[in-house]
Amino acid sequence: MALRIATRVAAFLGSVLVASILIFIVTSALPGDVAQVILGTNADPAAVEALRQRHGLDRPLPVQYLDWLFGMFVGDFGHSYLTGQSVISRISPAIGVTLSLVLGGMLFAVLFAIPMGMIAAIRRRHASGALASALSQIGLAIPAFWAGLMLVYLFAVNLGWLPANGYIRFGNDPGRWARHLVLPVLSLAIVQGSVLSRYVRSAIIEVLGEDWIRTARAIGWTKWGALIRHGLRNASLSVVTVLGLQLATLFVGAIVIESVFALPGLGSVLLAAVAQRDLMIVQ
Repeated sequence: MALRIATRVAAFLGSVLVASILIFIVTSALPGDVAQVILGTNADPAAVEALRQRHGLDRPLPVQYLDWLFGMFVGDFGHSYLTGQSVISRISPAIGVTLSLVLGGMLFAVLFAIPMGMIAAIRRRHASGALASALSQIGLAIPAFWAGLMLVYLFAVNLGWLPANGYIRFGNDPGRWARHLVLPVLSLAIVQGSVLSRYVRSAIIEVLGEDWIRTARAIGWTKWGALIRHGLRNASLSVVTVLGLQLATLFVGAIVIESVFALPGLGSVLLAAVAQRDLMIVQ
């Protein structure tokens, strides 16, 4: 058991190391010189070179990488090339926005996926099951940003029930904070809930074929009763595994959704840093 845990931990650390190398190489390969971008195209070459030396950009890439890597181990993620502000202080306010969006999207995705997947499995030979499967397929085909635009058009532009964009901090006004997050969260949940519902359907169909479900039916349980009381726990194992894998997809989707709804999350910080070639924040 200890050997398996050690192997998993080693594989995880190796994956993180490879990911850090790829991130550093890709960001360093972006066209243009950081110092030139900061000072402008007409800047004095001596000033550009002095800025490169101040930020250590004149050192070999392996040296820059090791300095960046060891800095992360001691909690030093570097400073913005543009403002001099620490990376941690720059991204800390944005983390809460993105986490609210991702966790809310995951919650609503699960609340959508479980009943839809159960109906699609139990009623798969009926019109209601076919409709549930069709709705999940439609959700799979809709990009998150398109779902967001449609929700804005319906609930913000036409009905005027919810704000179309912007963000209010929870501490300032919890009610307005929740209203500003409804549409972004639903945009993520529609797509991810459709994905999860397919896995829920498959897991439920597999559970319905087990002997103990047939035994429960034989002693008088209804199909729904036996499934809810005994089957969901067994079916949830594979669904939880998929949900963990979908978490990364939710973070990627959040970057797009933050742009659609003008949310000051990690996606907005990332896009701004890429546009300004503030590579330390990007990394």
